[in-house]
Amino acid sequence: MAAMKKIKVVIVDDSAYSRRTISKMLEEMKQIEIIGYACNGEEGIQKVITLKPDLVTVDLEMPKMNGFTLLRILTSRFSIPVIVISALSGADKVFKALELGALDFISKPTSSASTELLKIQDDLQRKILQVLNLKPGGIRRLNHNAEKESAEQQTPPQPHGSVMKTFQHPIDIVAIGASTGGPPALQNIFSSFAKQFPFAVVVSQHMPSGFTRAFAERLNRSSQFEVKEVEDGDVVLPGRILIAPGGMNIVFETVAGKVIARTVEPTSSDRYVPSVDVMLESCAAVYRKRMIAVILTGMGNDGSRGIRAVKEQGGYIIAESDETAIVYGMPREAVATGLVDRVVPLQKVVREILIKGAFI
Repeated sequence: MAAMKKIKVVIVDDSAYSRRTISKMLEEMKQIEIIGYACNGEEGIQKVITLKPDLVTVDLEMPKMNGFTLLRILTSRFSIPVIVISALSGADKVFKALELGALDFISKPTSSASTELLKIQDDLQRKILQVLNLKPGGIRRLNHNAEKESAEQQTPPQPHGSVMKTFQHPIDIVAIGASTGGPPALQNIFSSFAKQFPFAVVVSQHMPSGFTRAFAERLNRSSQFEVKEVEDGDVVLPGRILIAPGGMNIVFETVAGKVIARTVEPTSSDRYVPSVDVMLESCAAVYRKRMIAVILTGMGNDGSRGIRAVKEQGGYIIAESDETAIVYGMPREAVATGLVDRVVPLQKVVREILIKGAFI
């Protein structure tokens, strides 16, 4: 029997304690082999050239060469998957790293206590295993798709007056689910809208608590829509994008003729949080056929149950295609249900939404 191929990992972190602890957590996994360590970016590049790892974990704050410079080099010149391990205080920096091509990130506890750092073990192991789901060239696609999409979306579709007069818009809300690769994909989608359109958007992006507020603020700076992290009791309004808070689920209810977003604690059955399934099921119960569900890049099957509720209520379903998805897990599972109406590359998602809503 052929030996199982292991994921070869280099750990780059200026903290000796962090290097030892991360190594200990990963060495428990038979699929992973730690082949090297580095305490700054310059040393990290040398290790990559010499050892040729399958994945690198990177801290952002390091001497000599910081994590951002190292990340640019690793993703552009070597096309190596990078997972950022950063403290919560650097939330906005984490999203900059994702835009530069990091595959994913993990929130490093600010306390150096062993019990605190060990809390990230499950998250770290799960996200590193995503490398097994990456297609060859996946990281290169992550970096170059953004440039391609930006060029294609310089002339976004414009509404035609005759269509606007003829049809009533059947869409009140677009509900989007994403995981690995989701932050840059969402930024590309939201920045491509030419103006505020008369529908709301709600998003469940798998993310830990403490990061989604900075994420929403970052998206808000480049979107024609108002983007904010959901607070319990927020009204769902046209022209507004609501991001589920990290570590929580969002559901919806109608109060005095208005749709209200509620934040609820996840249950033991919610493997992924914020849960796309929970969001879609609740959204479908309120909006019925007047909604679009969109499943973007990510590992796992979150969303595949929720789209069944959407379809039962007459909603429309879009999935990102294998062509652009960094990890074609969630979209693949959605497509496998046989319920998806359209499978399109990321750069065509906005146009598909506008066509379905009769906005073009």
